[in-house]
Amino acid sequence: MTKSEILKYLLLRTIGNFLLLFALFGVAATFGPALYFEVQYQLIKLRGVQYTVADVQVKEAKPQPSGFGQLLNKPQEAQGPGFGAILTGKKEQVLVPKDTQFSIVIPKIGATSQIAPNIDPANEQAFLKVLQTSVAHAKGTVFPGMKGNIYLFAHSTDNFWDVGRYNAIFYLLKDLAPGDEIVVFFENRRHNYVVTESKIVDPTDVSYLVKGQESGQETLILQTCWPPGTTWKRLLVFAKPK
Repeated sequence: MTKSEILKYLLLRTIGNFLLLFALFGVAATFGPALYFEVQYQLIKLRGVQYTVADVQVKEAKPQPSGFGQLLNKPQEAQGPGFGAILTGKKEQVLVPKDTQFSIVIPKIGATSQIAPNIDPANEQAFLKVLQTSVAHAKGTVFPGMKGNIYLFAHSTDNFWDVGRYNAIFYLLKDLAPGDEIVVFFENRRHNYVVTESKIVDPTDVSYLVKGQESGQETLILQTCWPPGTTWKRLLVFAKPK
């Protein structure tokens, strides 16, 4: 083998290795958040950890960044919900709402997040920025306590560099089943909902958005992308007032 052939072989191998590593990085970055929360959820189920929603004094609640639930092992001692807390903490833990002005708490999956109101779901630049730190309330849909559809979304994107921990807050919606509890705080009032069903729809199906105020009954709808880390479909979870 000549010197030029050796150099060509080394160059091609280097390029091939780089492309392989880049592809592996892309897959890990895209599906990593989903895997992280899936492992965390399986640990929660394995230990039998049960979450309840804190009976907070709403007038004293303060806004906080979005994320997976703060946990209270005893009053006034909040701590993060890392794997250490899940593995060694108490089996009965309390989730604190992020902001009683507008926030969501889902006990089954240990999730809590602020909600940004009146976000245009057709304006990608606007909602992608919001989803980095909170769940979005779709502009044109109603608010808790009103008749119609309350439409909340927090889905991932089709670019792996846009997939962060915070917009993964709804990755575990797939694990919700009829009868599971969802709590939404709005204007310092607590609204309790119970899951009724889930649906997978095409991303072009906006019927629940455009008809958000036409329903004669109050319905909470949570949306995320499906499968996690893609924008192929939409997973919708429906809930009614409890």
